[in-house]
Amino acid sequence: MIPARLGATRLPRKPLRLLAGVPLVVRVLERVTALRLADECVVATDSLEVRHAVERAGGSAVLTDENHASGTDRVAEVVRMHGGHRFDAVLNVQGDEPFVSAAAVRGALAQVTEQGYALGTAALRASPDILPRPDVVKVVTADDGTALYFSRAPIPFLRDASDSAERDARVLHHVGVYAYTPDALARWVALPVHPLERIERLEQLRPLAHGMRMGVAVTDDTARSGIDTEEDLELANSQWATFTTTES
Repeated sequence: MIPARLGATRLPRKPLRLLAGVPLVVRVLERVTALRLADECVVATDSLEVRHAVERAGGSAVLTDENHASGTDRVAEVVRMHGGHRFDAVLNVQGDEPFVSAAAVRGALAQVTEQGYALGTAALRASPDILPRPDVVKVVTADDGTALYFSRAPIPFLRDASDSAERDARVLHHVGVYAYTPDALARWVALPVHPLERIERLEQLRPLAHGMRMGVAVTDDTARSGIDTEEDLELANSQWATFTTTES
């Protein structure tokens, strides 16, 4: 599932903006389809324009309620409508991530299909340079690989400079990819919004705060940003030819 909402504010009409001449949401669909991980790849959108753009490109898209608060809510609606319990897992790749790491997608899915977690996601090992940036979501994990907390704040926080080597080895950049069993997805969206979710504006804090365990696949891939602003889109267009060459 690729949730794609037309009403973005920082980058208006984001799913339909062009990346190398093709709508962004179609580029994400091409990327996910090329990984050959899923039996079906579907865009979940609130817009007829987005659905038509996907269908013109030969993809599948489903209209959803325009009032959903998160991509997970949008994905869950499609699963309910289309009998998602016939699948082993549901994978959610954000509609503004055309550069999403193949290892991160495979790793998140494997947390559910191989490691036995009801929820899975991924993170990239990163430089401490990301820690002060609120636009980059960080995650800390337990020794068993489950998520302890996600934050826009610098976590783990360095209290004493003598511990910098240990801290630096634990800096993880969260990737917005989620895998769920159908039952876990239904439970997630049925839970009440948690104050931590509202405070940080991070939907993944809801299941954690309510006691659900989420496995985190950690990879050494280089992080590439999603597309949220005009500057991001301009940079993505400049990088696209190099990315498609190295990833092919």
